[in-house]
Amino acid sequence: MATNAALKNQLSNKQEGAPTKVSAQSLGLKALLSTPTMKKKFDEVLDKKAPQFMASLLNLYSGDPGLREAEPMSIVSSAMVAASLDLPIDKNLGYAWIVPFYDSKKGYKAAQFQLGYKGYIQLALRTGQYKAINVIEVYEGELKSWNRLTEEIDLDLSATKSDKVIGYCGYFKLVNGFEKAVYWTRDQVETHRIKHNKMKDKTALNNVWKSDYDAMAMKTVLRNMLGKWGILSIEMQKAISEDEADHELKDITDEASEVADVDVIEAEAELVTEPEQTEVSFDEAQ
Repeated sequence: MATNAALKNQLSNKQEGAPTKVSAQSLGLKALLSTPTMKKKFDEVLDKKAPQFMASLLNLYSGDPGLREAEPMSIVSSAMVAASLDLPIDKNLGYAWIVPFYDSKKGYKAAQFQLGYKGYIQLALRTGQYKAINVIEVYEGELKSWNRLTEEIDLDLSATKSDKVIGYCGYFKLVNGFEKAVYWTRDQVETHRIKHNKMKDKTALNNVWKSDYDAMAMKTVLRNMLGKWGILSIEMQKAISEDEADHELKDITDEASEVADVDVIEAEAELVTEPEQTEVSFDEAQ
């Protein structure tokens, strides 16, 4: 913790016109987004849409108790991925999510970018290569037959017997006529989820899997289908690589890891002259 003498010295320098430099990683999210450097970065990516996007990020942050506990720089880094893909981060829309994960090795929460199934569809349509693309839940009574070899599926969507989801069907057709259909049972999705779950309790549901299981299941089916058979633009390749990826925690406000012109509050501020970059490795995921 900085001494009173150090704080007074910083305040004195500020009064003399010298900018106060505070580690960006020590700032809260709102203060971080208010820095000129950060505003410039979002402006460069989103242009006129930057203020609205940053406001939606603050709304997401204020409405999610778990996210408020996450390291602010990791939240901004995740948001920047969504911004670079020009996808909204409102979790109710299903295009992209910023979710908190607890890093047991480092002892704190960090945010992670996750792409929703609607985000995958949006990015695919932008390529101009897809004539049609969709993924749906299949309810009890709707599936008549599915041939894994020929990939012929027979669905009767008017024969629904209940609201029980038994599987998920993905489909796309390219403008050149190539088409692909896949079907995963709910058990197949659950097996995949457990296999890739980094939590100690592999069967436990967390984050979006807990709040919207079907959305994550459809995203899993769509991502697998596109990754194997779809045409992937550079933007889509980036999205797939960033989706649920573990990143080293970086200060993206500037090449130097300090932010100028930040007011120092004597009772609360901790001044860091040479902040360390921290590598984040998540033990809990999906």
